[in-house]
Order: sequence, then structure tokens, then C-alpha cells
Amino acid sequence: MKNPVGPILRMGDEVEQVIAAIEDDNPDADIEVVDRGAYVRIQGEDRITVTEQTLRRYLGADFAIASFGEMMTAFSGRAITSSDAITWESFGHARSATAQGVAAQSAAARSADPQSGKQVPA
Repeated sequence: MKNPVGPILRMGDEVEQVIAAIEDDNPDADIEVVDRGAYVRIQGEDRITVTEQTLRRYLGADFAIASFGEMMTAFSGRAITSSDAITWESFGHARSATAQGVAAQSAAARSADPQSGKQVPA
């Protein structure tokens, strides 16, 4: 795996359910699980996500995504959290997406009327 990203979880009763949730939320990703005894590394290439909704299916309806941090001892890549999901992405992946967004904004700015700021046909 060239750019592995994902959580590193303390070994516990819920690890198998978390792995299943991550696999469900990333059906097109090749998820790799590395068992190191005391901890488990769960990783995918460039970008993987887990949602609170999927975790609740496996861990119970009262599971809160905020409590995921208690299981996670570390992670690979950049972690992006929201109120209902955690996404891990490679630094190169994030830079590429940011660069594409900046290029699109620059192109839009070049085709805007300088006085009104409205888009004009190219």
C-alpha cells in the first residue's frame, strides 16, 4: 500500500465491529487489517471514512462518534472529524484536492467581471 491511512485501535471487544463498519463505509477500498497483538492497524489507500450511523449498526444505537477517540490510540494520515464521521486521508491526497480547488477558484476569478464580480462567459 503506497499511502496507507486509517486508525490504530487498542485491542478490545469492539475491534471486529469497527473493522466491519469501516469496510461497509468504504466498499470500493481495499481495507487492510494488521494485528499487532496489543493494537490493530486498520488502513486503506489514500482515504477512508467511518460514519456514526454505520458504527451504531455494529456497536449499538447509543454509540457516539465522539467516543471513537477512546478506542483510537493513533492514526495514519490526516484525520478530519465532523459531528457524524471521521475521515482519514493521505497528506498528498489532501494537497491534490486543495490544489484542484485553488485552481478552480483562480479560473473562476479570472472569468469574473472586475466591477460586479459576476461570472462572464469565457
